[in-house]
Amino acid sequence: MIHQEGTFKGIRNASVYYQCWLPKEEPRGSLLIIHGLADHCGRYGNFVNHFVPRGYAVYGIDHPGHGKSEGKRVFIKKFGDFIENLNTYLEMILTWQPGKPVFLYGHSMGGLIGSIFLLENQKKITGAILSGPGVKVPENISSGVILAGKVFSILMPGFGLIGLDASHVSRDPAVVQAYIDDPLVFSGKTTARLAAELLKAMKRISSESEKITLPILILHGGDDKLVDPASAQMLYDKVTSQDKTLKIYDRLYHEIINEPERDTVLADMEKWLEKHLPS
Repeated sequence: MIHQEGTFKGIRNASVYYQCWLPKEEPRGSLLIIHGLADHCGRYGNFVNHFVPRGYAVYGIDHPGHGKSEGKRVFIKKFGDFIENLNTYLEMILTWQPGKPVFLYGHSMGGLIGSIFLLENQKKITGAILSGPGVKVPENISSGVILAGKVFSILMPGFGLIGLDASHVSRDPAVVQAYIDDPLVFSGKTTARLAAELLKAMKRISSESEKITLPILILHGGDDKLVDPASAQMLYDKVTSQDKTLKIYDRLYHEIINEPERDTVLADMEKWLEKHLPS
């Protein structure tokens, strides 16, 4: 396995960190990781270690304000910043791997980013895998909280609103501890501006996801306490892809590739990819 890393100038000339893991032989295709909230692309080792030996090139970037990329932590001026950086990186991948199929793998907030990306750029890729996609406005958020978030987003955009409970990441205690100990994982609260931008993006997906027509695999942990599995069901119901699959894994928590049953999950992804590689 060959590991490479670097940076490029993204939105507003901010430095964006990327890394890739390449097989020693000619890649069969490329997989683009879109990581989740407070996360970074270096936490997807199980994904990398499964697919690179099977001939896939795996690529990832850290979003603005995440991991090794520049920017105020878990802050974004507008949701489109995610999409612009991702599009720039995709063009780089297409240059590095000309003529090869590219599949998105978006997890959690990355599932939301990936879904919005598909609305505008799906002709550039072959298919998408979304796990635990946070694409639905949570039902436990009241209209008053949403209104307060909008106000804070304008008046105090950097104000921290909501934190994540690390214990809900995985049922594997070692994964939870590694998450807590990872200096590149942000442990504070999501900023008001990012929270507001996420909600707007969720509403857009709710109203426009029928535009998604490419092959798509949607996966979710049945006991996910961070993103309601109803989010995956909603997306599956709304996309108009003729080739779409939804799989809910009983008992699994949010990070399904970091659960004790990870081998089953990764094998399911692999089977799906095999069926969708150009012949």
